[in-house]
Amino acid sequence: MSDDAKAAKELVETLKDGERGYADAAEKLRDGEHPEWATTLQRFSEQREGFWREIVDLGHEYGDDVDKSGTVAAAVHRGWISLKDALTGDDAEAVLKAAATGEDHAVKEYEDALEMDLSAGFREVVVRQRAAVVAARDEVKALQNAG
Repeated sequence: MSDDAKAAKELVETLKDGERGYADAAEKLRDGEHPEWATTLQRFSEQREGFWREIVDLGHEYGDDVDKSGTVAAAVHRGWISLKDALTGDDAEAVLKAAATGEDHAVKEYEDALEMDLSAGFREVVVRQRAAVVAARDEVKALQNAG
């Protein structure tokens, strides 16, 4: 398996986790004190969906099926898993903290991918998406600080 395919599979799983995590977090915050936070988190959920679809489409162009689920063990370590606990309560701060933790994990996944021997075209996508993920993480952390 090429480094592109390996990195793509990991990123797709991380992005799908982020899509679900942000959507769940947005739903949790929608009727709370800060409905504008829900709007921001929903926007990030949609962004993650666009990112993983872009990677899957790129993989298909190269003949790789990168949309296969990873192992259960791999899913356990993902940063978004902690969001489940935060969603059981009504604490908006805990939801944002869990989202920031998930984003820290996503940034790490992008950094790991960039250490691999990626093709030029895929590297461009990863660099661009990483910058947007870092910006999203920073925005979530700014919401945390504003709360």
